[in-house]
Amino acid sequence: MSSPADTIAALATPVGTAALAVLRVSGPAAAALARAIFGELPPPRVARHADYRSAEGVVLDDVLYTWFVAPHSYTGEDTVEISCHGNPFIAQKILEDLLQRGCRAAEAGEFTKRAFLSGRLDLSQAEAVMDLIHARSERALAVANQQLRGSLGRRMEQLIGQLLTGLAMLEAYIDFPEEDLPPENRGQVLDQVRAVRRGADNLLATSHYGEILRAGIRTVIVGEPNAGKSSLLNRLLGRDRALVSPEPGTTRDYLEELISVGAHALRLVDTAGLNLSPTSLERRGIDKTLEQAAEADLFLWVLDRAAPLPSLPPILATRMSAANTLVVLNKADLPRRTVVAPPGLPAVEISALRGDGMDRLIAHLGEMAERFRVDVGEEIIAINARHAAALRRAQEALARVEEKLAGDEAIELIASDLRDAMDAFGEIAGRVDNERMLDVLFSTFCIGK
Repeated sequence: MSSPADTIAALATPVGTAALAVLRVSGPAAAALARAIFGELPPPRVARHADYRSAEGVVLDDVLYTWFVAPHSYTGEDTVEISCHGNPFIAQKILEDLLQRGCRAAEAGEFTKRAFLSGRLDLSQAEAVMDLIHARSERALAVANQQLRGSLGRRMEQLIGQLLTGLAMLEAYIDFPEEDLPPENRGQVLDQVRAVRRGADNLLATSHYGEILRAGIRTVIVGEPNAGKSSLLNRLLGRDRALVSPEPGTTRDYLEELISVGAHALRLVDTAGLNLSPTSLERRGIDKTLEQAAEADLFLWVLDRAAPLPSLPPILATRMSAANTLVVLNKADLPRRTVVAPPGLPAVEISALRGDGMDRLIAHLGEMAERFRVDVGEEIIAINARHAAALRRAQEALARVEEKLAGDEAIELIASDLRDAMDAFGEIAGRVDNERMLDVLFSTFCIGK
């Protein structure tokens, strides 16, 4: 990305026809641009109505514009936000005029990167902006909001503060080597390190919850051909997504769709039927079913209520348990010929054809989804893969500290490992000076964010 000395501009709302579109201009020339276009700067944070005239004097639209004075803006820089009518052609003409007047087109994530560089957001809060934009469930939205308000950053500051106390003690003995570190002080440092490791462990435990909040709880629908798996998918979605036919084996590949259940999003995966005597084509579909099952968080095992209990492939049976599996006894609209009751697994009777029992099924799924939640104090925290990698590096450094403290090794070596742990913790909130890493991280954002 280029220097923050540039004044950048971009559309801050999605491309497409709408009632409104918003363009954002941020940087040192924002005030001069606003005066040149509108003739004046209004008081900060006060919207004004005006004609937007191009550099050639042509009226492009009547707009509302708002002036934000640094550092009290999203980016921490002087900023102008222009709200025009949501015709993509109008928005594009205004953007072209801004570029003609000397702005540079903002790169992906550049507004948020400037907010981070100016100290308006720490790195975990900047990532929360993207989580907030893409949240697909009530819980994902709540976690993103808390992280945007600094929940993870505060937690990391606490852990870093604990390590700093121990490091300060060690540094004192490095600076004044006349005295050896008394055993009781080594024990105090060791207690602090162990407390920090427990705190880091608690955060790491939220890693999988973070994954499923961002991507959805992977819920794989399995069962024999013609048990009603695709009918169940369609019923849960409220529309015909999968082809349904009386002929067994209609589904040869898996389908994925996202639904909301309670506070969570579930990523439903409809799979090929588990035929014990498959054709070569069915065999390929079953192999894909087993691949999906290996990555599943939850299983919906669909059984024909009027048929005998089938066997499961051993590799699938070992993954399914009462904690992650709900048996769906389908075809409740037909007379029962065989009592199907898989031992030890919760079950619910439904008719995917008529919709009977769907409320009970959805309620049960909501309860199962809630079990993935991991509490860390009063706030809901769910770290991402980058946070988890940094925490693991910190844990490795802290393990070395414990080993060296127990082994009575040199204080200088122990202090070095403590600094490594603090550096890893610091990467989470953004105490880093790594331009390449920041460019990669913010490049995942959308233009205008």
